[in-house]
Amino acid sequence: MKQYQDLLYQIIDTGERRSNRTGVDTLGIFGAQMRFDLSKGFPLVTTKKVFWKGIVHELLWLISGSTNVKPLQENDIHIWDEWADKNGDLGPIYGKQWRDWDHTHFVSDDVYEASGGTHGGSYRTDHIDQLKDVIDRIKTTPDCRRMIVTAWNPTGVPRMAIPPCHAFFQFRVSGDKRLSCHLYQRSADMFLGVPFNIASYALLTHLVAYVTNLKVGDFIHSFGDAHIYVNHLAQVEEQLKRQPLPLPTLALKCDDPPDQRDLFKITYEDIALLNYECHPPIKGDVAV
Repeated sequence: MKQYQDLLYQIIDTGERRSNRTGVDTLGIFGAQMRFDLSKGFPLVTTKKVFWKGIVHELLWLISGSTNVKPLQENDIHIWDEWADKNGDLGPIYGKQWRDWDHTHFVSDDVYEASGGTHGGSYRTDHIDQLKDVIDRIKTTPDCRRMIVTAWNPTGVPRMAIPPCHAFFQFRVSGDKRLSCHLYQRSADMFLGVPFNIASYALLTHLVAYVTNLKVGDFIHSFGDAHIYVNHLAQVEEQLKRQPLPLPTLALKCDDPPDQRDLFKITYEDIALLNYECHPPIKGDVAV
């Protein structure tokens, strides 16, 4: 994880101090990238203990399409509580966009009637399961350059508890049957959030590779605004004193035949992190 450490150093050394909506200033840079070869170990930060249980349950929750915190709370995961309303709802955030992007558009009367509508109808709403569609593309047209999932829906952003930070990701299958994932993250809390994000999308890549019968390739993580909150600077300085330890590995306990593998049936118990050695945790307050 040296490149993660290097990016923290870069932000401290060259970052611009800026105010933001939270009221806590940041030091940040605009535009950065890290690349992890997933065949060489699972990229979970080792210079502090990371909440692995939370990472796995949150990813499976996103994959399920849920936008309510109650399934997380049932597993003692409270990372989204501060943004939820009194009913636990978060608005049309990631899970909604990944699994049920809805698009209302004009259609002519003849098209509307052919699809089962009545005369005079002018609009139809289509529902798009982006994640399912991209898995189908990986299986059927692995050379496709359109294997993309976006959480950034401009019409939905005003109704979201918080707009998507990890906004857009794309898969690619190499000639030697390796699956890589490239994530664009518009806003990145380098101390608290990014260790989660790296591990979450690395795990997603492993899971999608499993259900499409591929090996894992690279996880590429590109950033817009990469920042450190000023109330985390002491914690980051402590973290930078620590030497990264060897990376853990990931094992999937499920072993279904390739034609029966289903991303949407994978459970927490199917996923195992092996040989995770890390330094003690370092706490920091979330800027809301």
